[in-house]
Amino acid sequence: MLADADLSAAAELLVAKRAGLLLALMGGRPLTAGELADRAGISPSLASAHLAKLLDGGLVEVTQDGRRRHYRLAGPEVAEAIEGLLRIAPPRPVSSLREARRGEAIALARTCYDHLAGAVGVGVTESLERTGALSAGDGGYALTARGERRMAALGLDVPQLRAGRRAFVRPCLDWTERRPHLAGSLGSAIAGRLLDLGWLARMPGSRALRVTSDGVTGLRDEFGLNLASRG
Repeated sequence: MLADADLSAAAELLVAKRAGLLLALMGGRPLTAGELADRAGISPSLASAHLAKLLDGGLVEVTQDGRRRHYRLAGPEVAEAIEGLLRIAPPRPVSSLREARRGEAIALARTCYDHLAGAVGVGVTESLERTGALSAGDGGYALTARGERRMAALGLDVPQLRAGRRAFVRPCLDWTERRPHLAGSLGSAIAGRLLDLGWLARMPGSRALRVTSDGVTGLRDEFGLNLASRG
């Protein structure tokens, strides 16, 4: 019989080192315990111990590839919960120029699991709304007929995306921008397409994305985003 959700059990999983591992996995790519240890600044043995706790808690999952074990978030709902917690978490003071630059990069463009977040993610979403490709209402989004044509022109297979088991379009409130960005299978497909086009590039060791010189032009022409002034 259900009494209530055990929020304290989930909260106990988010000690500092485990939170660092979860943030590393917000990039959406599977990582080994060694790679996660490097990103969190801890030993591989300690990372493995924390990952075991996260596995038991259902926040991460693991796949075996030969002798290597790759970890990833257990699903988009976990990423959405982490993004929500980031919105209420107190800011961590910057202690170095390197940290300041990393923070700027994360705020500009990053992956939230497998879709775009940050200023670029919000900007793309608002452009789709502004041009009538997306309609917002009742706390959600819908892709319009105009939007279907536009996504097809971008190279996306909209019928296939709709046919999947995952939610097709939904808003995800952005941690840094405090406005929604597009999630769901369409949001994931847009992120993948912009990476394939070379408009965005993954930054090593980070969930941040770099806007390339082609991306400055492409995002301006396709979505009306003016990123040149942001470097």
